[in-house]
Amino acid sequence: MTEIFRIPLLQNLRQLILFPIAALALTACSPGAGLSPVPVYDPVQYRLGTDDEVRLITYGQDQLTSDFRIDSAGNIDVPLLGSVHASGLTTEQLGQQVTADLRQKAILRDAKIAVQVTAYRLISIIGEVEHPGQYAYQPGMTMLSAVAAAGGFTYRSWERYAYTIRQEGGYTVAGLLYPQNFVKPGDVIKVYERHF
Repeated sequence: MTEIFRIPLLQNLRQLILFPIAALALTACSPGAGLSPVPVYDPVQYRLGTDDEVRLITYGQDQLTSDFRIDSAGNIDVPLLGSVHASGLTTEQLGQQVTADLRQKAILRDAKIAVQVTAYRLISIIGEVEHPGQYAYQPGMTMLSAVAAAGGFTYRSWERYAYTIRQEGGYTVAGLLYPQNFVKPGDVIKVYERHF
């Protein structure tokens, strides 16, 4: 009788040992295994960058109100001022910069400038989504809403996270982006294919 109970006990013990090893092996085979998450992005702290389009509104001076696209050097070309650096600034900081430049060059003594983003940089979504491509960034966009803009996941998608390439402070980082994480304008997101 004692031996009858030992055999199932040994089998259960063997399963208890092998199950975590198998789970660990499957985790190591998961797409993107070993990558760290990309730095967290806070959309409230939005900073302008190449290909953003902005409108400079000059109160009381409609002829100076105009739209501009930030060029590859990070500048906008403002009439009467010339090239003004915009990349890396908030809209408020750009407004203050243009105001200071107008005063310094004695063009407007009491300038009041507001800056509004009219078009954000695009995000790119590739991999296992219905319609891979480039899409307009929207403030507060998450990975999940970006995937929804691309038509949703395919039936073979790995939905737990995606591989992302992001620009951070003048350098490029790559890592994982989770569905609830905010997307940053200019992100390139790759949705992995499930292997099992």
